[in-house]
Amino acid sequence: MASEFDLQEELQALQDSGNYSIGHEHDIRSMQPGEMDALLQQAVRAIAESFEAVTSPDMFDILCSFLKCVDAVPGILMNKLLDVIMSGFAAEVDAAAHDIDHEDQQTCAAHKVPMEMYAFLLNWSARSVEKVNVPDEDAPAATAPAKSRKGRGGKATQSRVASKNKAAEWSWKDQIVPILTLIAKVLKLKTSKIWTVSGEKDTFIGCLTAPAYHVTENEQYMKSQPIKLGVYKVICLAVKHHGHGPAAQTAIMQSLQYYEHLSEPMAECLNVLLKEFDHAQLGEEILREIAAKSFNAQDTKGPRNFSRFLTQFAEWAPRAVLKQISLLLSHLDSESYPMRMAIVEIIGCLIRELACSEDLTSDAHQTQKQLNGLYDLLLERTLDLSSYVRSKVFTVLSRLCDLPVKFPKQRLAITRAAVSALEDKVAGVRRNAISLIVKLMVTHPYGLMHGGLLGMEEWEVRYREVVKELQKTEKVLDDTLSGNTGEADGDEAAESSTARPVKKRSRRRNKNAEDSMDVDEEGDDSDEVDSIMDEDEPESSRAEEGGDDGSDRQVDGESTQQTSKKSGSKSELAMAALTDEQAALAALESNQLLHLRLRKRYYAEALNFIRQVEEAAQMVFQLLGSTHKAEVLEAMEFFRVAHEYQLDSAEIGIKKMLHLIWSKDNSSMSEDGKELKGVRSRLLECYRSLYFDPLPDMEPKQQVNRIAKNMIELTYDATLAELTSLEEMMRYMMDDDQIHSDVVTKLWQVYSSERPLPKQQRRGAMIIIGMLALARRSVVQDRVDVLLKIGLGPVGKADLILAKYTCVALQRLNGSAKKVKGSLLDKSVRLDMDSPVFRKLQEAIEHPCRSREWFALAEQAINTVYALGDQPEVLSNTLIKNLSRRAFRRREKPVPSAAEEQALSAVPDEDAMDEDPPPSAQALISTMPGSTQGALTGDTAKKSDDTGDAFELSQLLFVVGHVAVKHIVYLELVEREWKRQKQEKELAEKLARGTGNDAASKDGEELDQVAGNAEDEIGDRIAAVRETELLYGPDSLLALYGPLLVRICGRPDQFKNTTLRAVATLSFSKFLCVSSQFCDANHHLLFRILETSRDPNIRSNIAIALGDVAVSFSTIVDENSDELYRGLSDKDLVVKKNTLMVLTHLILNGMIKVKGQLGEMAKCLEDEEPRIADLAKLFFTDLSTKDNAIYNNLPDVISHLSVGEHAMDEEGFQRTMRYIFTFIEKEKQAENIVEKLCQRFRLTDDTRQWRDIAFCLSLLPFKSERSVKKLIEGLPFYRDKLHEEGVYARFQEILVKARSNKAANKPDSELNEFESALDESRRQGEEDQAFEKRVEGKKAAAKKRATRRSSYY
Repeated sequence: MASEFDLQEELQALQDSGNYSIGHEHDIRSMQPGEMDALLQQAVRAIAESFEAVTSPDMFDILCSFLKCVDAVPGILMNKLLDVIMSGFAAEVDAAAHDIDHEDQQTCAAHKVPMEMYAFLLNWSARSVEKVNVPDEDAPAATAPAKSRKGRGGKATQSRVASKNKAAEWSWKDQIVPILTLIAKVLKLKTSKIWTVSGEKDTFIGCLTAPAYHVTENEQYMKSQPIKLGVYKVICLAVKHHGHGPAAQTAIMQSLQYYEHLSEPMAECLNVLLKEFDHAQLGEEILREIAAKSFNAQDTKGPRNFSRFLTQFAEWAPRAVLKQISLLLSHLDSESYPMRMAIVEIIGCLIRELACSEDLTSDAHQTQKQLNGLYDLLLERTLDLSSYVRSKVFTVLSRLCDLPVKFPKQRLAITRAAVSALEDKVAGVRRNAISLIVKLMVTHPYGLMHGGLLGMEEWEVRYREVVKELQKTEKVLDDTLSGNTGEADGDEAAESSTARPVKKRSRRRNKNAEDSMDVDEEGDDSDEVDSIMDEDEPESSRAEEGGDDGSDRQVDGESTQQTSKKSGSKSELAMAALTDEQAALAALESNQLLHLRLRKRYYAEALNFIRQVEEAAQMVFQLLGSTHKAEVLEAMEFFRVAHEYQLDSAEIGIKKMLHLIWSKDNSSMSEDGKELKGVRSRLLECYRSLYFDPLPDMEPKQQVNRIAKNMIELTYDATLAELTSLEEMMRYMMDDDQIHSDVVTKLWQVYSSERPLPKQQRRGAMIIIGMLALARRSVVQDRVDVLLKIGLGPVGKADLILAKYTCVALQRLNGSAKKVKGSLLDKSVRLDMDSPVFRKLQEAIEHPCRSREWFALAEQAINTVYALGDQPEVLSNTLIKNLSRRAFRRREKPVPSAAEEQALSAVPDEDAMDEDPPPSAQALISTMPGSTQGALTGDTAKKSDDTGDAFELSQLLFVVGHVAVKHIVYLELVEREWKRQKQEKELAEKLARGTGNDAASKDGEELDQVAGNAEDEIGDRIAAVRETELLYGPDSLLALYGPLLVRICGRPDQFKNTTLRAVATLSFSKFLCVSSQFCDANHHLLFRILETSRDPNIRSNIAIALGDVAVSFSTIVDENSDELYRGLSDKDLVVKKNTLMVLTHLILNGMIKVKGQLGEMAKCLEDEEPRIADLAKLFFTDLSTKDNAIYNNLPDVISHLSVGEHAMDEEGFQRTMRYIFTFIEKEKQAENIVEKLCQRFRLTDDTRQWRDIAFCLSLLPFKSERSVKKLIEGLPFYRDKLHEEGVYARFQEILVKARSNKAANKPDSELNEFESALDESRRQGEEDQAFEKRVEGKKAAAKKRATRRSSYY
């Protein structure tokens, strides 16, 4: 048997192990376990006596028989089988090792056959036992066939019992490590003495290493560290000592191609081979083979495996990859983006290796050149077609920012690329670009001299200072060099050895900077600044730099000329004046000059970086409103870090972040395996860290003062929207007990301080207190007297804005519990009308004042009266009467002349506010002129008896209008209270009677019906009060002012005062919301004012008022909606924006019907103002969620924008339609639109409309067969239009789109016929057009001849 055993042939036969031929095969499957044990015991005894017994045909056949039927062998016998093979092999290896060291060649060769036979058995064992893995092991299970036995029980029972026995007695996973250890022991032998033929040796090594490769195919095995290390050792020993490199290369490449889990292990194996076995050739060969491969875009599995392998190998062995990088870079042009991503990762690893390497043997200049080239490659990839690659580039660059070595020139280029990427269309790329800019800020190299803050103004001051100092030093140096022109020849040599070499070195150093870049060290400013290139400086600094160098050269030349001219006439006195100290001074000044130039470059580069980050901030502002959560979180982090480094734009970004408090998504989410915080929680965390968290090493009192100061400063220069968002944040924080009571106390101290504080500071304290009281009523409940004393006292009368916010805080006494829809409960608190609160409010309103801030105060004061008073109409009645008496009282005061008015206007008004008022609650009031001194015209010396003051009349009308609106709300509260009282009364009566029997239950149901009728009666009664009594009742005070408002609004020629007209229009709009009778009679006046008024503030307020009127009486506005749509074409931006917002609200909430005017909304998509365009996009996005709203109105929109007086230009029409058609997603809708658009062709002869209809058709997806068929069926409608080039081009686009559809039922034959029909129709149309032109030409010629003939006769 030994002489006949051929390992190569046996391995070939083993490929089909089921048909493997055994000379004396034993039928293992038919044996009982005892018989199997006895048979196996023969082989055990034989091999135990002599390990060479395996060469005996009988013993070898026994072992082969067991391996062939291993699935039928009990677990305990499988252990014994593997033990006998391994123990015999181990003994053979020990004997061979001894003979190799001590015996001759012939003796060693005798071990060849036994070792090959043992290797064959071990190979077979690894293959066979893997197939019968037990269920609870990690490897995939294979069901082994079993022969049936006679008798009861059946083979299923036996199979389950056998499986349990194997599970209890056998585990292949536990045997893997000993087998790998034995193979490694074999591989340590010097096999050249045993196998003299290389082919036989390679076969043996291949047979021996096959189990190791077989183990790697199982992912679970490779998660075990001992198994993994054992596999690595086997492969490395075979490659290092036995020429296994080519075979290993093939096996590793196949593993990477077919097994996803082997990418990292194979990279680690090659790293072990390189580091521990000092063998780099295999890794290099594999890299070269991968570099030569090509991957297509459709292949996904292979490129991902190879990309992971390359990335891991580059991280562990960057030097080995660096040698082959020139070949690997070919994959930057690969169609497969995972390979491009891998090369990007590799470049990052190589940069890290080169930058941090301490290899003294490498050339520094060559290393710097390599680094520059690698950075350039990375920056090129920021423009890659794949967003994944672009994102990967920014991720790699972010990691490189953490390197201890800074690359100033590259950092500026990276910053520019990141800023450009903020406009990328993919959110992931933008997010990574923001993250990179944040990392660049955190790791910037400009903190060595001044602490690292990045305020633009400070750096510009430093730059200007160093420029001045540089100019001064240059002048001193010029004087020094000029003073040396009278020196002797020996002194000239001394000069040339001091000043001039310094200048030459400086120029040479600047020249070398173009080719190489010095790496800046942490403690060396000179090296850091020297690495900055000229192109990174501002233009001014480059100009100055060029001027400096030129002056140096000029001074050098002039000194040489002067020396040559005066050399012949030098005096002894001049030679004596030159001393060694002057030469030393020149050298010192020259070194100082070099240092200043470097500092100048340092500051120039810092300014360049700051300007780029400030530019990025302008784009990040917009990304705060992104719909992608991760992107918003990165934008918030950007502004948080920018605030820490004191960038100028950080404050604006922090304020814009406030609006994110309204974000609905506050839950954590997972993206790319990372847990992301909610937007709201992240916002609160940012604000706490910036403003509320205590600072270390600060006293508690100072901490409280700091937090209170920060809270107050948040209100400075805040818009109404920002204050609303800040209020929500403060409420949230107060609810969560994140604001300490000491901070609230400090705010009260600031508000009530008797010291003369800045008005803004006291206002801010009051605003914050009102916000906190929204969450906790007790904040103001215990200090009402302070509010009345300060805010509504002398201090408030001098500061009306403070008084206004004091009224807002008083409203918090009513609580902030939201009303539940349908509930009759009312948790509000009401005060008696004799409370001092209302007396102070009345005084505040009636206090004589001519400031425009009075209107905002009066609004909030009336709101407070209706929020807190149990009978607000009593105080309102008194206010209106008192203001009426003041407005209409007789006056005989002479009218001051123009000169006197000018003199009076120069005297400051005690009640007037500063020139920069905060935003008012009414857009009307916020844009009024400061005050009006009278509305009268004429030059009379005295006022007439029947003439009043326009400003006082404006105050009266404002109060009247606001009381009317608040009284409507108050009536709704009265209605709810009546219903609540009636419900309680009926419930008490019902409980008193009891409901014990059916009759009582029936009576209860009838009672419920009566109660429902009673509630209806209450509602009708309140509606009647609102409709007939408020504005038309005989005892109504408001009824007196309705005609007055109509008169003032309707006669602008008589009432010319701007303030009066604006207030009257506002109050008139509020009256329209009270009664449908009044609205029906006078609403046309409001539309006329909207059309004719020249004041944009009045038009803007009317647009808002029409929205309120539509809520109250929708039919009236719906009938006149055309008038409202005119505001969309208003020249004033505010009017247009308000009109768009009102229409959006009314349409989306179904208050007015969309008719043919939706096209006017669509025109806003192309508005020049981005805010208008964004609002229009938001409207259509929300409208698309309504049932078929856009689909139903699409034909009207197309007609409106294509023809007529409202038509857009063709390019604008196409952009608008392209956006609107994105909301046509349902296939059924697309089919119907195809049919409708085709029919439109026959109704028009306008070529522009032909092109527009064809363009709209080309926007449809044509995914279904029905859409294509409807288009083909409509061919008769547009057949005669195809000669128009634009129309034909659109139908060609439709054909391409239909053919690109991957549906199985794509009508290819019909599309071909359709294309032929299109071509034929186009040709026919062109012929018809040519014929018509010829006919027209002949007609014209005939007419011309007839004219000539008639003139001849």
